[in-house]
Amino acid sequence: MLQRDYILEIIDEFVGGVSDALRRALAGEDGARADVERQVAELLELDPQTALALSPDSLVTMMVLSGMGDSVASYVCYALDRLATVYDRAGDEDTAGLRRLQARAVAESFGCDPAEPPAELAALDAELFS
Repeated sequence: MLQRDYILEIIDEFVGGVSDALRRALAGEDGARADVERQVAELLELDPQTALALSPDSLVTMMVLSGMGDSVASYVCYALDRLATVYDRAGDEDTAGLRRLQARAVAESFGCDPAEPPAELAALDAELFS
């Protein structure tokens, strides 16, 4: 029960933080894309610079080793996929490609769909990415 409560708490914090950061990133605010990346890394309990520099397969391995991968995969997959869109819009095709590959690897490994936002992020997705 305590672990479930802990996971729900960190997911709730993630949803709030990533929602704000994605809004700011789409508005072109300096540092907002890095804030989205930081939110993802914190959800995975990894160092931000290390986490998002990982190859897609290595990111999945770290998620599996953390023991929380199944609980947070759909959130990570969603955030990375939408962040790829933000990078595309900013003209950074290389980073967009890496984020999209990371999202796809998470989706394939954990059985989630990057096109389907988690329930807590559905309204944000409709607002920002429809």
